[in-house]
Amino acid sequence: MSASKSTAEQHPSGEQRSGQDLPTKDLPTKDLPASAPSPRRSAKAAAGIAALAAIGPATWGTTYVTTTELLPPDRPLLAAALRALPAGLILLALTRRLPRGDWWWKAAVLGLLNFGAFFPLLFFGAYRLPGGVASTISAVMPLLVAGFGIGVLKVRPTRRTLIAGLVGVVGVGLLVLRGSAAVDATGLAAMLAATTLMALAVVLSKRWGRPEGVSLLTLTGWQLTAGGLVLAPIALTAEGLPDHLTGANLAGYAYLGIIGTAIAYALWFRGIERLPASSVSFLGLTNPVVATLAGLLLLGQTLTPWQLGGLALVLTSVLLGQSRRA
Repeated sequence: MSASKSTAEQHPSGEQRSGQDLPTKDLPTKDLPASAPSPRRSAKAAAGIAALAAIGPATWGTTYVTTTELLPPDRPLLAAALRALPAGLILLALTRRLPRGDWWWKAAVLGLLNFGAFFPLLFFGAYRLPGGVASTISAVMPLLVAGFGIGVLKVRPTRRTLIAGLVGVVGVGLLVLRGSAAVDATGLAAMLAATTLMALAVVLSKRWGRPEGVSLLTLTGWQLTAGGLVLAPIALTAEGLPDHLTGANLAGYAYLGIIGTAIAYALWFRGIERLPASSVSFLGLTNPVVATLAGLLLLGQTLTPWQLGGLALVLTSVLLGQSRRA
């Protein structure tokens, strides 16, 4: 075939024109790809999404201080129920939308994983383990997400992800562990189970996505309500209500429910939706960092050189874990 024939294109009128002679108006402009965002702009957008998603686990890092300083003692199940159910009902009232179709059971499963089962296991482990041990166990979540991702998302973790996960575990260990830390087998099992459930919730949320036309606040409300409905009767039966609540108690519950749960989880779910599952799981490492800093600023604690080194390793792990893979 000659060069002139190879470049010829069919004009709507039926005559042949060479590619060089075609005017711009004859080009199929509707099929031209839109200008793709530059890699730098895409990276900046991803960094912004990650920063907002990190607000969730960063806020959760203040839970220990809030619980010990503001909430009534020895009522972990009540604290879990009051974190989930009121926030969920408020979001349902604001969004006025219920699940449809298979999202009834999907929202129930995610609500149980993220709140109904996770919260009690988390508080149970926290009451039986030193905070440092509990935080170190939760630091394995990126590795668990990578493992679940192989089976559910069909995504193999990169060597960088695995190395970043190990660096994070070591960093959190240096940051929060103490030489006198004791290990309770039951608390250890509870904390590991809680971390596993949250890792599975991250992967399933990535797999199922979000129903078309449903906002993140709506989806968050569904999950909080489902988890809260499981928690409330258990908490009332096992612990009951305190005889009276102080202003500090009410402020603590309000902070945990509105800031630490409704808003924090909405931002966290947004990150899961828009970032790779492995990347968002590393943002959870900001939790022990903020918990340590809160103890430093509010409880008069100090940092040793080993802890400073651990802090540097945790931040390095978070940065290494920000992969572009889905």
